[in-house]
Amino acid sequence: MYRTNTCGELRISDVGKNVKLAGWVQRSRKMGGMTFVDLRDRYGITQLAFNEELDADIFAKANKLGREYCIQAIGTVSERQSKNKNIPTGDIEIIVSELSVLSESLTPPFTIEDNTDGGDDIRMKYRYLDLRRPAVRANLELRHRMTILIRNFLDSKDFIEVETPILIGSTPEGARDFIVPSRMNPGQFYALPQSPQTLKQLLMVSGFDRYFQIAKCFRDEDLRADRQPEFTQIDCEMSFVDQDDVINLFEDMARHLFKEVRGVDLPEKLQQMTWHDAMRLYGSDKPDIRFGMEFVELMDTLKGTGSFSVFNDAAYIGGICVPGCANYTRKQLDQLTDFVKRPQVGAKGLVYVKYNEDGSIKSSIDKFYAPEVWNSLKEVMGAKEGDLVLILSGDNANKTRVQLCSLRLEMGDRLGLRDKDKFECLWIVDFPLFEWSDEEQRLMATHHPFTMPNPDDIPLLDEHPERVRAMAYDFVCNGIEVGGGSLRIHDCNLQEKMFNILGFTPERAMAQFGFLINAFKYGAPPHAGLAFGLDRFVSIMAGLDSIRDCIAFPKNNSGRDVMLDAPSAVDVKQLDELQIKVDLGQ
Repeated sequence: MYRTNTCGELRISDVGKNVKLAGWVQRSRKMGGMTFVDLRDRYGITQLAFNEELDADIFAKANKLGREYCIQAIGTVSERQSKNKNIPTGDIEIIVSELSVLSESLTPPFTIEDNTDGGDDIRMKYRYLDLRRPAVRANLELRHRMTILIRNFLDSKDFIEVETPILIGSTPEGARDFIVPSRMNPGQFYALPQSPQTLKQLLMVSGFDRYFQIAKCFRDEDLRADRQPEFTQIDCEMSFVDQDDVINLFEDMARHLFKEVRGVDLPEKLQQMTWHDAMRLYGSDKPDIRFGMEFVELMDTLKGTGSFSVFNDAAYIGGICVPGCANYTRKQLDQLTDFVKRPQVGAKGLVYVKYNEDGSIKSSIDKFYAPEVWNSLKEVMGAKEGDLVLILSGDNANKTRVQLCSLRLEMGDRLGLRDKDKFECLWIVDFPLFEWSDEEQRLMATHHPFTMPNPDDIPLLDEHPERVRAMAYDFVCNGIEVGGGSLRIHDCNLQEKMFNILGFTPERAMAQFGFLINAFKYGAPPHAGLAFGLDRFVSIMAGLDSIRDCIAFPKNNSGRDVMLDAPSAVDVKQLDELQIKVDLGQ
């Protein structure tokens, strides 16, 4: 037996016990005839004490220990003279009588501590060392706990967990697939699932009624802080339900998780906001409502009421009121102007209006408007003395709203209004069923081709499909889309009409989705579903800026696993077996 106790459990009540501990050397301190070693395992840290007078050989051995050596120590629990109130085991130490080095260690490339000196790249390369850090390990422990809570909650609601295949057929309507060549079927390919969407719908046809899965999903798309090429979904589907049934059940699950994990009580009923209102007020379908600064449209106030041609020619003018910031300096305002001009935002400029505490008004375009216009603007914006109004305009309303959204979030960050310990959740509903794709030059499904149109809008499908609302819903927390889903089409005729609007010929629809179309001919029940992003959900609970720190072995921003050096070239023999020819160049 390597250990009788972990490094996190011994207390003052254990004084006098003989114990065995095993773990890694966090640090050692030599103080004359005494050496102290902090021994770390997954559960905590315990101080080991080595006394030269008691055993010179063990003392000498302890002085040769390096950082991250894996060791076993046998000794007696003793009360510490100099207690450490920062750790749970800080009242005791182990007077070591036997010491065994289980494995030596090279000097690690960065310190294995919460405040490490390692950058992202080096930590990802040595991820197995990074995972020893308590801060990173705590994220994975939180992930584990949330997964258990989710499974137990859904089990209590009569859901059954079913595993669906990882090797499936390609579905090019969504994001890009990762494809896998088949050796047994030369020239043909599997795809890795972007989600188990069609498979869980088949389970509803099969009569499983309530399904869930903690599902691995894969999308070959551009990466960012909240996106990885492989990710995990809490994937769910239900039969004989409407939109309210789904929203109410998963709102309860979210309420349960926030209470158990963070001790936070969500409201008894979460706010629901239409997609149209979210875009109008926040310029985003995942608005952060932890703070105000909602958009105010200013076309009537500023277009044609002065000689500023930029506003007079604009298709949209919108502003936000920033409380208490009329004292911003010219340097600060120039920084904001530079921010909105960045390529990531793309605005051409920024107009400000200061409503100073003394009642005076100062704007970057003073000369173009009479004082009564600024007074009217103040009333429309709901501004007070001491407030700052920031205005953007453009020839594309949606594009300008998105730019104004970036500015709003930037001001929220600057003013400390995006508190990671505050949680504001809501549902976004009434999404457009279709969206126009400039790349494809056609209407595309906003979510997927199986989303149910709003029954009130079905008559619009023939003449004005762009105006049709979807029976879809997204769960948003702190400006992050955590999950989403929809009611599904279960009527074959309506599904055929959807495919037709999306440009599918009957032959192409049958080739790609024939298995689902045929299944629906055998009594498909009304059904609906939802999927939460587990990685995003955990990162919100943990207060992380990136989902990478709650994934054991993540990819970097280029989609590479720098630890495994993947993706990488494969042996030519493997390619020959797959009948794949690759031009490796010169």
